[in-house]
Amino acid sequence: MEQLDRETFSCSICLDLLKDPVTIPCGHSYCMNCITNFWDEGEKKKNYHCPQCRKTFTQRPDLQKSTMLAALVEQLKKTGLQAAPADLHYAGPEDVACDSCTGRKLKAIKSCLFCLASFCEKHLQPHRDVAPFNKHKLVEPSKNLQENICSRHDEVMKMFCRTDQKCICYLCTVDEHKGHDTVSAAAERTERQRELEERRVKIQQMIQDQEKNVKLLQQEVEAINHSADKTVEDSEKIFTELIRLLQKRSSEVKQQIRSQQETEVSRVKDVQEKLEQEITELKRKDAELEQLSHTEDQNQFLLHYPSLPALSESTHSSSINIRPLRHFEDVTAAVSELREKLQDVLRDSWTNISLMVTEVDVLLSEPEPKSRAGFLKYSCEITLDPNTARTRLLLSEGNRKVMVMDQDQSYSSHPDRFTNYGQVLSRESLTGRCYWEVEWSGELVYIAVAYKNIIRVGSGNECKFGYNDNSWALHCSQNSFRFGHNSIWTSISGPVPSRVGVYLNHRAGILSFYSVSETMTLLHRVQTTFTQPLLAGVRICNTGDSAEICEPK
Repeated sequence: MEQLDRETFSCSICLDLLKDPVTIPCGHSYCMNCITNFWDEGEKKKNYHCPQCRKTFTQRPDLQKSTMLAALVEQLKKTGLQAAPADLHYAGPEDVACDSCTGRKLKAIKSCLFCLASFCEKHLQPHRDVAPFNKHKLVEPSKNLQENICSRHDEVMKMFCRTDQKCICYLCTVDEHKGHDTVSAAAERTERQRELEERRVKIQQMIQDQEKNVKLLQQEVEAINHSADKTVEDSEKIFTELIRLLQKRSSEVKQQIRSQQETEVSRVKDVQEKLEQEITELKRKDAELEQLSHTEDQNQFLLHYPSLPALSESTHSSSINIRPLRHFEDVTAAVSELREKLQDVLRDSWTNISLMVTEVDVLLSEPEPKSRAGFLKYSCEITLDPNTARTRLLLSEGNRKVMVMDQDQSYSSHPDRFTNYGQVLSRESLTGRCYWEVEWSGELVYIAVAYKNIIRVGSGNECKFGYNDNSWALHCSQNSFRFGHNSIWTSISGPVPSRVGVYLNHRAGILSFYSVSETMTLLHRVQTTFTQPLLAGVRICNTGDSAEICEPK
């Protein structure tokens, strides 16, 4: 009952006990200052209405003090009743303030799209209790209500122009938007709401699909980790076994050497001991002869001389045949040869192992670049290997440039060298994604890639870039291009550039040749399966022709 009294004698604007109460024509009562200030704010628009029931008046009503209410309020004050509502929530800087509050404004809890005003709990009550307000649209508090007012006609924008895709007021439909496709904002909202719901359904389906993909990827991560851990464990066991095998062979060689060492030393010492015994015996005989040689009595000398034992040949010295000082050095040479063979095997095997590792690719590769800047991200440093160059080829510019000369160059003999064609391969093996550019000049140059096992010695097609299944080559001449593999050649139309870009995606089996520019014109693309790492190659046919692997920049 006490709470009811407080509400009954409180001003709905200041929410305090009525001061100088006045009653307006609709029957609601307010403090005189509160309602006066409220109507003063609407003076420009001649907008006079009740803050509670929203009843409007064509003229500003005259305000007369309600003596009965004033007396009741005074009586209440004397009895100690205070009308101070508890837990008032005043609007802060970030809040939407109630438009009906005067003085310090309370925080709005709803905004009305029809009234274009925001209300606190107290001032919102008419929208809940008064029947005419039931059609009003209440939304969460908004600071942007004025954006619903047409700046041209000062009317609520309840229409939507589909031609210009903007909200307008009714007057706009007969003014600047006359003849446009217009509908009510409510109808457009209904249509857009339907589209929104359809889009939400699609998005939710996409979310479900993506969540499935995330789950699959997580499972793939677990599978990759399990496979990698298992492979690391297995490879460590295999390498440990290889190390143990090498250690065992090393121990066996060491034991065999020590055993042979002991045998040979024993044999030598045995002969040495026998020779030393013979030396002792010979020294004894020499002493007897020396003593006889000093005998002055000729008869005694002649008497004892025939009794001297005859000298016999050594039984051991004739068997001594000291070879040149190479005892176990041949073993060292044999072990060194084994090491070199193992290094070759390990190098080739390692390349294959590395290739197998890089072949693990559970996701689709990125698309081929379109611009030169995109290709340059995959630039690789390539140098030419002098040990593969035919002797007529001169390498320069840090082994990046090659030119045909009239005379042989001072190259040492090497099994990797091409003997009959002016070809050279790179030092670097190419796997993964690689890009390089070749600047060429002259009459005829081949820009190629090849497997390491391409034949080097001879003059058959098995040695020439593009004429076998171990190489792919772009034939560049002054007038035309053509591409070849395994002696099948394809002509390429278009202008002939002096700089060619080569793009390799080893894993995807893609080899592409481009005319280098900012847009990169494709000359030819190969889609195949590469079974080994590749080497970059160049073939030059005529004296004065040249090709250079350009530095990436």
